[in-house]
Amino acid sequence: MDSLLSKLQLEFALPFSNPVLIFALLLSIVLLSPILLKRINVPSIIGLIVAGVIIGPHGLNWIDNTHAGVEMFSTIGLLYIMFIVGLELDLGEFLLNKNKSFAFGFYTFVIPLLVGYPVCHYLLGYDAEASFLIASMFSTHTLVAYPIVSRMGISRNQAVAITVGGTIFTDTGVLIILAIILSNSNGGFNSTFLVNLLFSLLLFSLIIFLILPRLAKWFFKRATSEKYTTFIFVLFAVFSAGFLVELGGIEPIIGAFAAGLALNRLIPHSSALMNRVEFFGNALFIPIFLISVGMMVDITVVLDGPRTLIVALTLTMVALLGKWLAAWATQKTFRYSKTQRTLIFGLSSSHAAATLAIILVGYKAGLLDEYILNGTIILILLTCIVASVFTQNAAREIAISEEDEPLTPSTMGEFAQEKILVPIANPTNIGQHVELALLLKDKKSVNPVSLLGVVPNNREAEKNIVSFRNQLQGFVSTATAAEVKVDIITTIDHNPADGISRIARETMSDIVILGWPGKVGLWDRLLGEKVDLIIKGMDKNLFVCHVEQHLISNKRIVVISPPLAQKEDGFGLWVSKVAKLSSELSIPVLHLGHPETQEIINGQKKSGNFTFQPFVDWNNPLSCGDLIKKDDLIILISAHKGYISHIPVLESLPSRLENRFPHHNRIVVYPKQHSADQLLENEDHIFIP
Repeated sequence: MDSLLSKLQLEFALPFSNPVLIFALLLSIVLLSPILLKRINVPSIIGLIVAGVIIGPHGLNWIDNTHAGVEMFSTIGLLYIMFIVGLELDLGEFLLNKNKSFAFGFYTFVIPLLVGYPVCHYLLGYDAEASFLIASMFSTHTLVAYPIVSRMGISRNQAVAITVGGTIFTDTGVLIILAIILSNSNGGFNSTFLVNLLFSLLLFSLIIFLILPRLAKWFFKRATSEKYTTFIFVLFAVFSAGFLVELGGIEPIIGAFAAGLALNRLIPHSSALMNRVEFFGNALFIPIFLISVGMMVDITVVLDGPRTLIVALTLTMVALLGKWLAAWATQKTFRYSKTQRTLIFGLSSSHAAATLAIILVGYKAGLLDEYILNGTIILILLTCIVASVFTQNAAREIAISEEDEPLTPSTMGEFAQEKILVPIANPTNIGQHVELALLLKDKKSVNPVSLLGVVPNNREAEKNIVSFRNQLQGFVSTATAAEVKVDIITTIDHNPADGISRIARETMSDIVILGWPGKVGLWDRLLGEKVDLIIKGMDKNLFVCHVEQHLISNKRIVVISPPLAQKEDGFGLWVSKVAKLSSELSIPVLHLGHPETQEIINGQKKSGNFTFQPFVDWNNPLSCGDLIKKDDLIILISAHKGYISHIPVLESLPSRLENRFPHHNRIVVYPKQHSADQLLENEDHIFIP
């Protein structure tokens, strides 16, 4: 009995040393904090930070933040945040607004510096070198509140994109300032350091942005059967990039962010791999990082005397004021809404690891005193709380405003109840069609993607149904890993085309995704090709697809649409789906069509990644083929006889595209349409060029 008590006393001696006990305690905090704080409407991020304060060495001293396991998870969490930021960034939106990101980076770097220097120099009484170093700390920020934005589903809002882009600019600037100040304090400016830094940045950029994407693309194509190896490869890429840049004297968070950018196009945002990446980060790595931030905070420093409290409150007020002014300047420059300004301020106002690193370096170099060190620790706690509250409030307003938009095709609204049907002719060759369906599906839709099998009505019908369902279970598992509902429908019919049309009507499907028809024989030509029979037999939005290569291998989408395509009922749907596909794959869209159609598309909210080139030569439609490149995904918008946008050449154009571009990924879209007679009844005047 005594030995048992002695063992318990040893195990529960403070601080805890047993890694199993430490990990169990951290997991209990991660589990209970969101549940308890949700009742009082407090962001879970604040709960994790406050919990870190309580259990840390300056609180109950249950866990020492120097413990190797905690330190490792903390480092992983910080790198993981920056990696997810780069991975979720809408590259099209980012590149389109790179000047805005640079402008915000300039504001959020210069304004806090200009506000902070005189306060530190004249009000707090520090010399010029120390004041400049402290002021540069105000310019940094850590995206602690980014998980809130990601959870709210607005990570692709333009305000988020420019804030993320500005983070890289300002962190690079502060890194250079730190190098210059340390060089001066060591006996003069060392230009060799800057040369080495620039060389390291160049070498690192070549490896990350040229070699890593090619290596990842090669690996993903060959590891499709091993679902978890792709996730391990992603983790390897993140931490290898962080270590690589650290060797060059650069903060590893920049390497993690760059790895996210490099892999951005190769990991679609609705894929199972993306779901795994976010799951592990949000469930484990990031929460433990936030707890470790709280463990650095020493509340007792306010008892050291009024000087510490004055310095802490002054630093916090200046830090928040500088970031608010930067957000305000950005809002006024680019005419953002007040809610977007609040979101920019919330994301950029939290100070954590980068800030503490700068102050610790200055403290160890003898440039800063303990008052600044202690004041910075209080600043970290207060700014993280402020950032979480402002980010959550702004993110909720933006998310609600996006949900309240009208759900009409003409405004490209979200189709919250959309239903996608994927008829399967050959269960062994449907991987790319299912992947396309998952990318096109609206995340707000509660309906599953339906995989349909039509088996002949013969004695083997029941056996064929069982075989069909068994062969599709693997694709159901893939969809489930991506948190997309998939169901399997099997039916019996003498004619597959009739079976597909009937099920499409019964399930009230909005989109039907068909495989590209193969070479047909004489009998099929006499009876009419199966795809033509399906198209004529239903009034749905049809996507006829030839996906020979992985969609992540495409670098651009080329959309070809006939005149008056905007008059069809399914116009808004296909435009929104092209925009979503562009966003998921992080590739631009080139639209070739009539200027009137392009004017309407350009006026829509989600057309930011579209570029336009007028095309009206429908006497020779393949003349636009000169604009199509090797890695383009071709999307042809077609129509059938009797519809307003139909022109005779559309009937032969799919096969002509196939002959000219046999190995390109191709999609022919037949939008749900009003007939010409119906439109003439409903409209007094229709302009036909």
